[in-house]
Amino acid sequence: MRKLGKKKLGILGGSFDPPHVGHLKISLEAKKRFKLNTVIWAVTNKNPFKNKCENSLKERIFLSKKLTLKNKFIKIEYYDKKLRSNRTINLIRFIEKKYHNTQLFFIIGADNLINFHKWYKWRDICDKCKILVFDRGGYKLKSLKSVAYQKMGDKTFDFITFKKVNISSSKLRKF
Repeated sequence: MRKLGKKKLGILGGSFDPPHVGHLKISLEAKKRFKLNTVIWAVTNKNPFKNKCENSLKERIFLSKKLTLKNKFIKIEYYDKKLRSNRTINLIRFIEKKYHNTQLFFIIGADNLINFHKWYKWRDICDKCKILVFDRGGYKLKSLKSVAYQKMGDKTFDFITFKKVNISSSKLRKF
């Protein structure tokens, strides 16, 4: 009888305002490189580090589902209401309980690593997940000098260099 290993689940959290092909590309790359079974796009009502969202939550969820339609391994979820929180650690604790015997991978861009030490209970996030940091143009050097990377290093953070898509939600909102 074949012994089954742990399932592998990726979490890509954010406001997805709007979702774009860059989100899709890093999800596909994470699935391929780390043999993830599922990637959850955890759409949040509001990023605590941003002032507001341009698009409604309903619109962002709809657009995310539309963009990922052909990629069944990606699940679009909204947890803020159920958790009464938009904090990443609460999301990870919830997913950890819901998906027993699952290895968690938290997916972020290198720009997020720069201020990762300001996230609520960031060390707990590091303890519970392998963090996949996708390089974004102009951010790698700053992120390698970040407080979180200096304290936790390669045992927690795995830098992913790949053929980047030069796009961001911020740039798209300007159009």
